[in-house]
Amino acid sequence: MGIPFIGETIQFLIPSKSLDVPNFIKKRITKYGPLFRTSLVGRPVIVSSDPDFNYYLLQQEGKLIERWYMDSFSKLLHHDVTQITSKHGSIHKHLRNLILGHFGPEPLKDKLLPQLESALSQRFQDWSKQPSIEAKSASSVMIFDFTAKILFSYEPEKSGENIGESFTNFLQGLMSIPLNIPGTAFHRCLKNQKKAIKIITETLEERRNNPEIHKGDFLDQIVEDMKKDSFWTEEFAIYMMFGLLLASFETISSTLALTMKFLTDNPSVVQKLTEEHEAILKTRESRDSRLSWKEYKSMTYTHQVVNESLRLASVAPGILRRAITDFQVDGILFFFFFYFFNIWFQLDSNSRST
Repeated sequence: MGIPFIGETIQFLIPSKSLDVPNFIKKRITKYGPLFRTSLVGRPVIVSSDPDFNYYLLQQEGKLIERWYMDSFSKLLHHDVTQITSKHGSIHKHLRNLILGHFGPEPLKDKLLPQLESALSQRFQDWSKQPSIEAKSASSVMIFDFTAKILFSYEPEKSGENIGESFTNFLQGLMSIPLNIPGTAFHRCLKNQKKAIKIITETLEERRNNPEIHKGDFLDQIVEDMKKDSFWTEEFAIYMMFGLLLASFETISSTLALTMKFLTDNPSVVQKLTEEHEAILKTRESRDSRLSWKEYKSMTYTHQVVNESLRLASVAPGILRRAITDFQVDGILFFFFFYFFNIWFQLDSNSRST
């Protein structure tokens, strides 16, 4: 399972330029089957692409296994914060409901859709004035700015520095060995993380010191919850919001960049999308009207393209879990110190082509 301590970490972290299953996993599945053991950064990790085994583990959340985060992720989000969300299911459920209250279907319908349309229109205008753009980086900045605005009313034009531009290659540092040494990807990650943490901290302190300020954003809700729930420490609030930022701009921007590639490679799809959108414009009294919820829901082909792009461009190939007790599955004994990497894209590997 590789050399001592490092194990097969280096092979695991080698980037893959294919949308197919990464070579590290593909080779071992071919050799050992859908369930095999490896060693990553000194930890025994069970990698599974077996759908039945993966489904079983998901049913054992909080009983046999718990959430686990990579060391680099835990250090960036602060270890205590990831521990709280991993071990306390009620807090995780509360956070999930809180997030859905600002980013779920109802907010999308009532508030986010027009805001998204305005943000996209402005960004497209800015991009059109440039000779070219790097799709991943440009999308990352756009999503970062929009999410930060919803979370804590961040306005990059009023900030001394647009920190969104510092996070365009954040995933490279996140998926690396967490060595805080100048020149490493993780070191750059930490430097950029501190910029975001500083702005979030200052904004939170301002809200708490000036209770008359109400922006109607996610931070307003947190400030209110901090008065009622003891787990809402200042540190937890700050790093939790940073985690939401990270989860949004990195995953969505990567998916958007790949979607642009898919559309570039498939002009017939672009043509069908154009026809569907032009048909909606023809039914409007004014072509300059805002996109309505009814129009959004009527985009049948657009939703099919979005769903297929999400399937093909999965940024997170699987989930990480940790055993909290010894248990057996089909006669195989798994010890409490085992870690699990459950991958899902293997299920679609035979149809990952466009």
